Amino acid sequence: MNKVWILVKREYRAAVRTKGFIISLVMLPIFMGGGFAAFKIFEDKVDLTDRTVLVIDESGSVGQFLVDASKDRNANHITDAESGEKNQPAYYFELIEKEADFSNQKLQLSDRVRDKDIHAFVHIGANVFNPGADREASRIFYYAENSAMDRVKGWVSSNANSFIRQERVIALGIEQTEVENLFMWIDAEGMGLMKIDSKTGDVQDARRSSEVESFLVPYIMMLLIFMMIMMSAVPLLSAVMEEKGERIAEVLLGSVTPGQFMLGKVLGGLAVSLTTVSIYIAGGVFIVNKMDMGHMIPYDILPWFFLYLILAIIMFGSIMAALGSSCNDSKDAQNIQFPAMLPLLIPMFMLFPIIQNPLGSFATWVSLFPPFTPMLMLMRQATPVTLPMWQPIVGLIGVFLFTALSVWAGGRLFRSCIIMVGKRPKFGTMIKYIIKG
Repeated sequence: MNKVWILVKREYRAAVRTKGFIISLVMLPIFMGGGFAAFKIFEDKVDLTDRTVLVIDESGSVGQFLVDASKDRNANHITDAESGEKNQPAYYFELIEKEADFSNQKLQLSDRVRDKDIHAFVHIGANVFNPGADREASRIFYYAENSAMDRVKGWVSSNANSFIRQERVIALGIEQTEVENLFMWIDAEGMGLMKIDSKTGDVQDARRSSEVESFLVPYIMMLLIFMMIMMSAVPLLSAVMEEKGERIAEVLLGSVTPGQFMLGKVLGGLAVSLTTVSIYIAGGVFIVNKMDMGHMIPYDILPWFFLYLILAIIMFGSIMAALGSSCNDSKDAQNIQFPAMLPLLIPMFMLFPIIQNPLGSFATWVSLFPPFTPMLMLMRQATPVTLPMWQPIVGLIGVFLFTALSVWAGGRLFRSCIIMVGKRPKFGTMIKYIIKG
């Protein structure tokens, strides 16, 4: 065991004493939080370029309402009340007639949009007030280069529908004052659950649920495990391949057994991961508490996080080290690395459906599949819902057993391949080495 400890210290020091480790330690949280920080920084940065929109109106009045509403907006709603500075782009709506060759007219207008002569054009159907069998005539079409994300489209839709509702009320002979609250929309506010304060015994009022919080906490917990595996376990494939190719492995095997060699590599990577993640969690807890958002920290999940992390690093580290021992050069390593990483990458594609329904049968069963469990079960536990206790326990047992199997199989493959050169790694051959040793 002393020899394994020496190898662990060798791997740990070789990793943490490099500039690359310091740089990755700093850059990782920047990459993780960069998108959110950029959103906050640039959410008030608005493109102030004015927009010209042409309107083809077959309804007879909606188009003119949009023209008048745009003039009111430009006069009263695009400048800061205190500074007088412009903080929103102006919208200039102009009515044009529909031509006989409408298809050609739309093509010409589309060319004008591409040439940046106008921003967009709108076609309002003739039956928007009284939709009938001809649904095409009761639609509003907004044509632009990026119409799906265009704020002007939202403004058009909101104002046009407001005017259409008013006109429908008037057509029914109802006084506007009698229905002023008819179309008021009231959102259902998401709240948590009432609970008893464990310290005082008092009933705590439900706290408003935040969509960002409900997504952010599970996402960060899952991403931390993913990044630690990517930093510590996955590189073992190329590291072992390089030491094998440079004959360093042969020198080390003069003093230690193949099993001790592999174990030292895996535990060294685990030590690096635990150092890194401890710094991140300690820093994150400090910052979040300073921001008076300590309620977002899932303290009850942290022990599970470290258990899953330790088992995941050992599991994937053993697999990667064993596969690295079967490779002779970088080409072999590149060919085998992506298939080996699939159990690590697939859970990332399940992020949104599981967060949306963490108690569903799909979320339950995929999170009980051992290679996926460290990320997916942890993510489910970090959501606001309460999981049946048997699920995390069964998931942890499954991960423990699969990790033991990975270490056993990886050790047999590592022992068979670490000093073998010139033979390309093949799936059938590796299975034979694992079974027969």
